[in-house]
Amino acid sequence: MIRVAVFLAAVGLVAFGIAWFADRPGDVVITWLGWQIETSVMVAGFAFIFFVIICILLWSLVRGIIRSPEQFSLFLRNRRSLKGYHAISRGLIAVGAGDVRLALKSANEAERLAPHEPLALLLSAQSAQLSGERTAAERAFRAMAGRDDTKLIGLRGLYMEARRRDDAAAARLYAEEAVKTAPDLTWAGQAVLDFRSAAADWAGALDALDHMKGALDKADYRRQRAVLLTARALAIEDSERDTARALALEAVKLAPALVPAAALAGRRLAEANELRKAAKIIEAAWKANPHPDLADAYAHLRSGDSALERLVRVQKLAEKGPSGVESALAVARAALDAREFSVARAVLASHLAAPAQRVATLMAEIEELEHGDEGRARQWMSRAMHAPRDPAWTADGFVSDKWMPVSPVSGRLDAFQWKVPLAEIGVERPVIDADLLAPGEPRLRAMPESAGAAPSLRPARRSAKPKELRPVEAVIPLVHAPDDPGPDSRFEPDPVPEPTTPPADPWRRIREFFRQ
Repeated sequence: MIRVAVFLAAVGLVAFGIAWFADRPGDVVITWLGWQIETSVMVAGFAFIFFVIICILLWSLVRGIIRSPEQFSLFLRNRRSLKGYHAISRGLIAVGAGDVRLALKSANEAERLAPHEPLALLLSAQSAQLSGERTAAERAFRAMAGRDDTKLIGLRGLYMEARRRDDAAAARLYAEEAVKTAPDLTWAGQAVLDFRSAAADWAGALDALDHMKGALDKADYRRQRAVLLTARALAIEDSERDTARALALEAVKLAPALVPAAALAGRRLAEANELRKAAKIIEAAWKANPHPDLADAYAHLRSGDSALERLVRVQKLAEKGPSGVESALAVARAALDAREFSVARAVLASHLAAPAQRVATLMAEIEELEHGDEGRARQWMSRAMHAPRDPAWTADGFVSDKWMPVSPVSGRLDAFQWKVPLAEIGVERPVIDADLLAPGEPRLRAMPESAGAAPSLRPARRSAKPKELRPVEAVIPLVHAPDDPGPDSRFEPDPVPEPTTPPADPWRRIREFFRQ
């Protein structure tokens, strides 16, 4: 609508001007070189306009002739670039489809037609990777790393190639260079964080984490920072106690449920005689994650307390957290140290139907210390040998006696979890005791599958009074680790050997092995 109004206004102005000149006639006389030209103003005006148009047309023609070589060269370059872009597009599609032959052909064509295009270098690198030419791929990535517009993708490619050939030093250099170029780059920041954490450079790891703060979720950032602070505090626990205490307290503020941070903060605060603050920190962590380290730190808040006083304190801690096997084990251990055997038996009573290794081991100690009954103690240790495994610090299939900030397998930060090792492989089944079988039933016990181990059958003891029957599965499948293809179907599996009764003397060493 606006354009129509402007057009009509322009036409009106032109018509008004023509009418104005027509209403005011006049003569124009030109005398030049003996020639005299007389005409009206209207005709002279149209002649001038016509002359200007002719001059513009002539100038355009002359300029076109002069610039024709440059235009022709530009046309050829544009045509070449268009062919190059088509080759790049075709090659990238071929890389995505896994067509090695077409990808290499397109990469060679793109390199010939558009050698300076960033995408042509990327296509050359990816086609070389697809064909297995690692040397050619690295050469292409180095060329990209030497340019400002493709430096980051070149560094990432070199980093990935270094990781493929297990060259950790080169991979770290490329990641560090990428972080210097772009501090907010997520993959580079994570790689630098992992490398520094694996090298126990906790100060450098904290600095790398701070550079990644904007790219991480707030909860993830707080958790990872707490883990790094705890790792640094544990590293200087014996040499710089005040600094370790400050780092542990900061870690607890960021992640109150982090067990090693709470246990360390509790120990250091207890040394500084800040017992109430230490107890508060341990209690908060215990409510979220009951753990033996927390119970031990809580029991020894006062170094001069007797065993009975420690038992009372652990009982209070157990009441403030969730009731479970960890609470029972903590109280039972403190009761055993205080020689309160009835208390230990009472808290463990609900866990004796299907005892784990620590429960069975504690029962063996109780039988030996209270009654000196080595036979019963041996029986409990035998059950401990075949009992389900207890939780442990586990990361990527690696089991550690103590918490570690980094997985030694994958180098992943905060990978260790307090759980049963390989618990996802096995299926927990109830233990079938002989006293739960009806008369006439086969005297066999099906041990629970745990930690990926095959179930075993053994004779069960007789019982005078048969109790309530429990359902028994007829077939118990053999469980294998995820990467294990299983037994060869051409052969029958070997029969599961029956466990033998352990000798009289070595059982004490076995008990020490299971004690945590």
